[in-house]
Amino acid sequence: MNRLIRAGLMFGNLFHVHSPALVERYNRALEHLTGKRTALTDFYIDISGYSPEIGDELSDLLYLNHKGVNRQFILLSVEQRMSPLLNTKFSTSKAILQDFIEENEAALFALTAKDAVAGELVNSVYDVTSPSRLFDIRRITIDADTTGGTVKDAARLAEMVDQFRDTENGWYDDVLIAQMIEIAGKTGDVVRNPVKLKVMSFDQRNFWTAHFGGLYVFQDVAHPAVIAPAGKAGLDGLPLKYVFDGAQRNRIAQFFQLNGLTQTILEARGIKSAAILRQKMDFILIDAVADQGVDLTGLSRGDLRRLARDHSDKLPPEFHTLGQLVNWAENGGAFPNIDSADPVYFYTLRAADTPDAELVNMLLAELAPKDIRQLFICHKDLFYSTYAAWPDAKKAYVADFLEREYLMDKAGVRDALFGHEPALEIPPLPRKRKKPPPLPQDRIKAVGPWGAVKRR
Repeated sequence: MNRLIRAGLMFGNLFHVHSPALVERYNRALEHLTGKRTALTDFYIDISGYSPEIGDELSDLLYLNHKGVNRQFILLSVEQRMSPLLNTKFSTSKAILQDFIEENEAALFALTAKDAVAGELVNSVYDVTSPSRLFDIRRITIDADTTGGTVKDAARLAEMVDQFRDTENGWYDDVLIAQMIEIAGKTGDVVRNPVKLKVMSFDQRNFWTAHFGGLYVFQDVAHPAVIAPAGKAGLDGLPLKYVFDGAQRNRIAQFFQLNGLTQTILEARGIKSAAILRQKMDFILIDAVADQGVDLTGLSRGDLRRLARDHSDKLPPEFHTLGQLVNWAENGGAFPNIDSADPVYFYTLRAADTPDAELVNMLLAELAPKDIRQLFICHKDLFYSTYAAWPDAKKAYVADFLEREYLMDKAGVRDALFGHEPALEIPPLPRKRKKPPPLPQDRIKAVGPWGAVKRR
């Protein structure tokens, strides 16, 4: 893991807490939330205020996320919104925190100038001892304030100001005026500079959770289901009719198709599909030869072709099928027949343009784990756990590739792989002209490049 840390691929963009003032504010918030303090004077925190160093110090990696639900957070600066979320238990948590910071940026900027903001992602569930409890988590509400209660005091002061204005003899109420002056000494002028955090709630209907081996819960779709790639043992009694494990590839493919959640890379507009498929071939090749004692440093396109020739007997079927797809896309070769039973099937898909695109790409990364770039971008927890078991040669190649090809332009890479362009408005054909036959891309759009998914 040290290789990833040095390359900025792990624990990157964490917020550095090193000044005595910030450390003390953090300790006040930590004690306010957990009753604990840290003796560290220099540490890093993620978007939620979680610090891996403090987790080690307290021997509690969930010190801000007890039992993996109702995640607590500590904000020392609005800059934390650029940080990752570590020890993720629900896929929605980071987006919720980012939205909260963005919507309250001005107020948080003012509040964190003097104090830390502590809060919690609140729902009605306090433990998930059984899988069915996950379905009781329907709405997440953010509860936040400074450790000194500035937001609460500001709301109270605002009420007192209204009372003072509405009372005919308010100027003669010495007790009210004294209380207003006392609270204003802590909050400032709430009339000219309101100190208020928006009350924000978020629906949690479609999400991934790390609980029970990792589950993808899709409730808010036309055909709901739970996808359990690691297996569905112990998942009896869920309120959804359909639960699929990773071996039920055809059922998962049907689920994607019925809900319109995926599209093939070949039909996606605005991307270089052949280049993306060729890159996936490279990743599969590296996976196949990494334990053969091959030097994988500084490989050129010619080196990769040589490796493929020298180790052709070790290349899996998905490598050859992707090669046929690339040949079709670039040279007009024969189009391969692919169905969901084919090992390459999920390597050829990406999320369609829906609100759940990130969640779908996360699931696809787990279903096609040899695509190390998508795995790193879309499912970091799984990437880190699988990385630890790779041969050292593959670790070095992957770290070098991601540092060169991803960190240099994160937004550009994400857009190239997962971005969606608006559909073109095709002008109507002139009258009295015979309609031309459908183009191959039209057929792909209609039924997919290899037809409808087979039903059982």
